[in-house]
Amino acid sequence: MKKIFRPIYFQKRFFMVLTTMVAGFVVSYMVPDLFGAFKILFFLFCLLLLVDLLLLFASKGKIEGHRIVTEKLSNGDENLIQLQLGNTYLFPVTLKIIDEIPFQFQKRDFGLESKLEKGQAKVYQYHLRPTERGVYSFGSLNVFASSPIGFLAKKYLFDHAQEVPVYPSFLQLQKYDLIAFTNRLNEYGLKKIRRIGHTMEFEQIKDYVLGDDIRNINWKATAKRNQLMVNQYQDEKSQPIYSVIDKGRVMKMPFNQLSLLDYAINATLVISNIALKKQDKAGMFSFSDKIDNRVVAERRSSQMNLILETLYNLETNFIESDFSRLYVDVKRNLNQRSLLLLYTNFETLDALHRQLPYLTAIAKQHLLVVIFFENTELNEFASKKANTVHELFEQTIAEKFIYEKKLIVNELRKHGIQTILTKPEELTINTINKYLEIKARGLI
Repeated sequence: MKKIFRPIYFQKRFFMVLTTMVAGFVVSYMVPDLFGAFKILFFLFCLLLLVDLLLLFASKGKIEGHRIVTEKLSNGDENLIQLQLGNTYLFPVTLKIIDEIPFQFQKRDFGLESKLEKGQAKVYQYHLRPTERGVYSFGSLNVFASSPIGFLAKKYLFDHAQEVPVYPSFLQLQKYDLIAFTNRLNEYGLKKIRRIGHTMEFEQIKDYVLGDDIRNINWKATAKRNQLMVNQYQDEKSQPIYSVIDKGRVMKMPFNQLSLLDYAINATLVISNIALKKQDKAGMFSFSDKIDNRVVAERRSSQMNLILETLYNLETNFIESDFSRLYVDVKRNLNQRSLLLLYTNFETLDALHRQLPYLTAIAKQHLLVVIFFENTELNEFASKKANTVHELFEQTIAEKFIYEKKLIVNELRKHGIQTILTKPEELTINTINKYLEIKARGLI
């Protein structure tokens, strides 16, 4: 008996009509002539309730449903979730859909309402934006179906448990993978870089055609063939590109719900993919008090999967980062000159000066690009109009910190270190731009 009545839920219309009946009988106690009419209405109400019960529970029809989720979700992106529902009843039904989404989203009022005609199937869509990597657990998909009478609803349960891992932003990877090789980078704020000279990796000798650089004429081959021949060069390939991620406590600062560490992780995934497509070797490692999560720069087919899995398991440890250990590790393990994209954050000049000797030492052997972040919240605060002396004082302090970021950029460039100061949300774009600029200028 308990199993029979468990899926039965009384609807709002049932309580409204029942309240009206009770009020009517109270009134008929004072006006006896109304008692007969309300008695008929009550029996009609009971009859409709019985018909509603038979329609939902005694007929052959039912509600069919399924949640469609990808094998993994993309961190920091809007991920599409689909709910596929079908009605096999012989009458239209009204649905209330409650999907038990993972607790990380902290949404306890999520629900959809809709109507399905007889024999109709429909796909409902919504989006989720995770801001932390890890395993997310979906609960049951609850569907409450009611007939046109609307007194009762029958509960259906689908997909009782479903675990989905949240990986670094592979949706962002796919987007930039497409635009990086369709000459559409300038649409995303990426400037065109004029090539200075050419690289010295010889490819072949070919016949001269109009438009070839006359400085590349090979005079010996020209004399032998008795026609102009030119040397053809190609971009240097198989250069090691390392993403170096600071996972100390400075990278835990959140912007737009994502930590700086997660912004760096997403950018690392994208730049590694583009480097591999550009025929370079992509690798990565992280550091704080020690060196972790190392992936040696290679061009093998499984490299992106290896980098993706390594980034998935990367977490900050809230420890002060040791740049001296980073220098020792780079000196010991990286024998070939490499491009090092260092994701970190400096808030003051004093913080930079403590690490500057190690950065300059690394830059002597490798092409080092230090990437750190603007404090966008400070920028917004400083741009507001001050109404009190206290607010004016706070804005002055904020502008001081903003200016100090610019001084950090100048200090790094003065020591010959490439620098990117970027808003967190523009990190990936600016990193790609710098990589393409370095390649175009032949700096490595």
